[in-house]
Amino acid sequence: MTGSPLDPDAAAAAKGEAEEQARAQRNFGWQLLWRTLLEQKRALVLGVAIGITWTAAKVAVPQLTKQAIDQGIERNGPLVAWSVFIAIAGLATGLLTAGRRYLAFRESRWTETLLRERIFAHIQRLHVAYHDKSQTGQLMSRASSDLQQVQQFVVMIPITLSNVAQLVAVTVILALTDWRLAIIALAPLPFINVASRRFSNRIHPAVLAVQNEQAQLASVVEESVSGVRVVKGLGTEQVQFDKLRQEADDIRRLSLKAASIRSRFLPAIDLLPSLGLIAVLGYGGHRVINGDMSIGDLVAFNVYLTMLVWPLRNIGMMVALGQRAAAALVRVHEVLSTEPAVRTPEKPRVLPPRAGAATGGGAAMGAVRFESVHFGYDADREILRGFELAIAPGESVALVGATGSGKSTIVRLLLRFYDVTSGRITLDGVDLRRLDLGELRRNVGVVFEDTFLFNDSVRNNIAFAKPDADQQIVERAARLAGAHDFITQLPDGYDTPIGERGFSLSGGQRQRVAIARAIVADPRVLVLDDATSAVDPSKEHEIRDAMRTVMAGRTTIVIAHRPGTIALADRIVLLDGGAVAATGQHRELIETSERYREVLAAWAVRDAEPSQLATPTGGD
Repeated sequence: MTGSPLDPDAAAAAKGEAEEQARAQRNFGWQLLWRTLLEQKRALVLGVAIGITWTAAKVAVPQLTKQAIDQGIERNGPLVAWSVFIAIAGLATGLLTAGRRYLAFRESRWTETLLRERIFAHIQRLHVAYHDKSQTGQLMSRASSDLQQVQQFVVMIPITLSNVAQLVAVTVILALTDWRLAIIALAPLPFINVASRRFSNRIHPAVLAVQNEQAQLASVVEESVSGVRVVKGLGTEQVQFDKLRQEADDIRRLSLKAASIRSRFLPAIDLLPSLGLIAVLGYGGHRVINGDMSIGDLVAFNVYLTMLVWPLRNIGMMVALGQRAAAALVRVHEVLSTEPAVRTPEKPRVLPPRAGAATGGGAAMGAVRFESVHFGYDADREILRGFELAIAPGESVALVGATGSGKSTIVRLLLRFYDVTSGRITLDGVDLRRLDLGELRRNVGVVFEDTFLFNDSVRNNIAFAKPDADQQIVERAARLAGAHDFITQLPDGYDTPIGERGFSLSGGQRQRVAIARAIVADPRVLVLDDATSAVDPSKEHEIRDAMRTVMAGRTTIVIAHRPGTIALADRIVLLDGGAVAATGQHRELIETSERYREVLAAWAVRDAEPSQLATPTGGD
């Protein structure tokens, strides 16, 4: 049956297509590498100059040795002088080797640093939807181990160029010394070229597979470490270990496959020049006996042949390193070639100036409008359907709804983590899509449900948005957030390190630090995304007191489900089916909206259930 999996023609076509894609990918990797190297062409030119000088000194030694034998030993000439010349050439070779290696490492680290900075900056610019679908371990692998492959290749470039120059120089000298003997000595070289091409074609897919598996391994490790509390809480250490063992076994298997390819190629590099050396000893020895060649010429000839072994081996190593670097750059380019779906417009507008600072007191601006907003994470499923909401400057609004009603989606749209499908959102009369992303996010502060603190001091976490904020501003924000008292009781006060993700603090303490961080940022609009959901109900009043202080006179959007938190807002908006179902005060909605009563009852039942090891998240 035509086109079936057993059809030989279809299988051959699929294989040919796969080979063509692999070839195109490999060529693309080399093009990327070449463009990267062009950015440091001055250093490469200097490396070539040093390499040529090094080659001259290196190939001079056998010639000086020849003269020492022919003139100093056979004719009783100035042997000491020739020895001094050899020593000078050797010293020059050593100094040039040092300079060449320093230049090689300097430029390779420069390339690695440049690419690492470029990919990190690009990862930060990429839209949130990209990060939602990408594995952290994969991105980490591209920014670390893949770039190390590039660095290892670049460090070999000046060395390899020197070796190529040495190879050419030795070949010319051998031909000028005795062209017949040179042909015999260099006869194996074309076979090395054929072997190199076959090696290059086979090693590329092998090293690319190894790098992909290394990225998978990094993902398993990253997930296991980040979710260590869930892993331990559920007793699933063995499950994660089995995953890691599977990835490690795959890396070992693929690495051995690549090593097998290398093991079949590199011995040929050693063997073929040795065959030429044997031929030279046989044929050259007869020419010396017949008086057609001096002993010095034969010795120099053999030294030159031994000098071919390392350059040829180095070229083979360079091909392997180049294939790894090209494969790594293809993976890096997969990230760099991704265009952010959400970006700053070419000519952004500026928000109208604020009449006064909001820290601790009031925001003169901060009007937010959602105008007929439609949005869905997938094209066939809308979350928001014609959502309309106007929030006046300084007003606080609580968004209430069942899971999946779109509450957190509204926050993501307000921050432009995503763009609306249709309709628009404005801040102080300016469409968010017309604003600079940095300015927008400096003016909309968010305290997320899943509080993330950095592995740094308490002070630096609070001043994260404004690292140069003085201590008075930090302490004032902490006081407003109700965090100052517990911070001063920590071992080093504000300088106390809080560990990765801030897990050395309680949930309520982390939330208060996050609120203080938002206060220091001094946004026009503050969003409290279920800021009390992870806090024990008995401690909720402490967070509410901090929230009440911070919300005073500031445009605030509160996502909540507990009545005590909802009551902090001036107005309550009930979401249902991606649109506004009802608005009003808590008591009013309790009396008039059956759906509002159902939502609160459902959340009350959930809060009454035993606490879970991990807070479930969904398409809210």
